[in-house]
Amino acid sequence: MADAISIGELLIDFVPVTTGTDLTTATAFHKAAGGAPANVAVGLARLGVKSALMGKAGEDGFGRFLVKTLTDDGVDVGPLRLSRDIRTPLAFVSLAEDAEREFLFYGDISSGFSRDDVDFKAIEQARLVHFGSIGLIPEPSRIATLAAVDAAREKRLDVSFDANLRLDLWPTADAAKAAIHQGIDRATVVKLSEEELEFLTNMTDPAEGVRLLLHPGLRLVVVTHGKAGCTFVTPDAHGRVPGFKVQPVDTTGAGDSFVAGLLAGLLEDDGPLTLERLTAMCRFANAAGALATTKRGAIPALPTRAEVMELIGANSAPETREVR
Repeated sequence: MADAISIGELLIDFVPVTTGTDLTTATAFHKAAGGAPANVAVGLARLGVKSALMGKAGEDGFGRFLVKTLTDDGVDVGPLRLSRDIRTPLAFVSLAEDAEREFLFYGDISSGFSRDDVDFKAIEQARLVHFGSIGLIPEPSRIATLAAVDAAREKRLDVSFDANLRLDLWPTADAAKAAIHQGIDRATVVKLSEEELEFLTNMTDPAEGVRLLLHPGLRLVVVTHGKAGCTFVTPDAHGRVPGFKVQPVDTTGAGDSFVAGLLAGLLEDDGPLTLERLTAMCRFANAAGALATTKRGAIPALPTRAEVMELIGANSAPETREVR
């Protein structure tokens, strides 16, 4: 069985074949598998971690394409459900000149995922469960996702949460904030962007902001700074790890690749999160995230462990700034 189970949405990303176009001016799109939890599952598999995806998609051509993409990368799709009653959701992605993107979603992004779709036996045999906030938007999906996460916590598994804020999918900003706090309250590891940290805490300093979110079960929060790297925060210390310089083409999936890199490091051993280990984990995650920006699409751009190690090997290790 899988060591890591990623729970949540999988969908089709349609990405413009040229950068610097919006949905008005784009003339052609490339079909790619996507969805943040699916990206993380594939990212983990390419880094050598036994991973699975728990979620739901339509039993249609797009759904079958997604299943094939996942299985081709070695992701266990046993906990994945397909239904003839729904259509696989779509996302159209516009790319600016700097490779930053905007999303336009079609369909129920959770594909009707409900508590009946949760594979509790798979959770019992895993070491880690990962989920994100988008699975908390529709009520049936929220109930199902939180039930799965609560089952993982009862088994004392690590639970990873990515805020992955997409405000246009939420009825209100307050609803998004409340749900993200629900996710953080259940997690042992959390990944936030700078913008998400400010949204939740009204603070921009990672160390100060994260202190407002820490709870007894939360042992690590990582705040990403895009190409500038990331800051890790634990109950005892924090430090900043610089990023890697690459030529970006498309930033879609970069955060998910970062999460996969971080969780791969977390699963390598059950030892304490020392400063040395945290630095190595974040450096590996930074490299994985950077490499994901060098190709179009999310899953197609996710790197292998060999590619990550090659980028790390080509760059000398910088000094990590730590404050206790």
